[in-house]
Amino acid sequence: MKQSLIKNLDWLSVFCYILLVSIGWIAIFSTTYNEAEVTSIFDLDQFYGKQTLFIGLGLLLIVFILAIDSKFYENFSFVFYLISLALLAGLFVLGKKTNGALSWYAIGSITVQPSEFAKVATALFFSKFLSDIHTNIQNFKDLFKAILILALPAILILLQPDVGSLLVFFSLTFVLFREGMHVALLFYMVLVAIVFIITLKFGVLFAVIICLLMIGFYGFWYKRRTNRIPFQNIFILLSVCLLTSFSTSIVFDSVLKQHHRNRLSLWLRMEQDPQKISEMRRDFGYNTYMSESAITSGGIFGKGFLEGTRTKGSFVPEQHTDYIFTTLGEEWGLVGTLTVIVIFTFLLLRLIILAERQRSKFSRIYGYCVASILFMHYCINIGMVIGLIPTIGIPLPFFSYGGSGLWAFTILLFIFLRLDANRVNDWIK
Repeated sequence: MKQSLIKNLDWLSVFCYILLVSIGWIAIFSTTYNEAEVTSIFDLDQFYGKQTLFIGLGLLLIVFILAIDSKFYENFSFVFYLISLALLAGLFVLGKKTNGALSWYAIGSITVQPSEFAKVATALFFSKFLSDIHTNIQNFKDLFKAILILALPAILILLQPDVGSLLVFFSLTFVLFREGMHVALLFYMVLVAIVFIITLKFGVLFAVIICLLMIGFYGFWYKRRTNRIPFQNIFILLSVCLLTSFSTSIVFDSVLKQHHRNRLSLWLRMEQDPQKISEMRRDFGYNTYMSESAITSGGIFGKGFLEGTRTKGSFVPEQHTDYIFTTLGEEWGLVGTLTVIVIFTFLLLRLIILAERQRSKFSRIYGYCVASILFMHYCINIGMVIGLIPTIGIPLPFFSYGGSGLWAFTILLFIFLRLDANRVNDWIK
């Protein structure tokens, strides 16, 4: 490896990566620890042994990624994208169904989840497309093409179905705002989500009344400021609100799966019957309830390494994967969870700083793609575990058990660090 590459590599980001992977492995070890079965940290019959192997192979991936010329990732981004689409489509013929989702390829005892690697390929091609546009993305044709790049893998993932990965793909739309898309579109995206939730919780009539009152207040405020009535804005706002409100029941009943409906109902407290609420919490909110209990029981300093009673008792399902954060909360308490949150937050801020210093437009956009994907995983996973959002199966980056996720996040991050290390040789497009 060239001396200049080692010198230019952002070692702060590398250090954050090493910290997160190491703490994650400790949490996985603690979660799956059994005194009677412990032989070696390399025991491949244990989850922590497999994760050790995954980490080792991840380190080899890092060396391979850094050794390749940085232009390779930009020049072959479309090829990677096509391969990812083919692998996602192939799941419907050769895929293995797990937990109701057709998301895995199984080769003997080895399973691979292509949607994790599709995030990397999509981010690369998305960045390539946007970097080839010489103006801000305000042209409808360019915007449509950019959304289509995200929509093709997202549709294939929706059909599996894998709602968690679907949300991550659309987190890349945040990148468009950095590249010049009007911020009003972000406002309408948030508005749709709010109206959808209000309609679910309180009904169409209540949602429509609230929307009319808010739009009326906006019109009054605008007229006081400019002495004009914003008829066009009012029409758009009214159309968005009414369309969302009246289509909510259709989406909820016909598009969402039953387990998604149950989780949303429980999260929004839509059911009034105490007995049914209790049944739903037992059947559909059990994971969240147990994870909240485990984290709360840890207090400020936690119970100590390997001392988590709920962790030892395996009370939280999928605790070594999607709910790994609960082990941290129970054994290391508020101090441990805040430490990991600080590391994640620092890494995300560091990636944004690195993205802004890029001389290549492709590198800058890809850096924002990396930050968006990690941010979405980070927020959804932790929010799900502590009960702030409905249960969505999505791993915590560099932390949760699994080879596909760890390798995909490693590739995602270190491609950007490779691009950043080469920034001195880049020119602004």
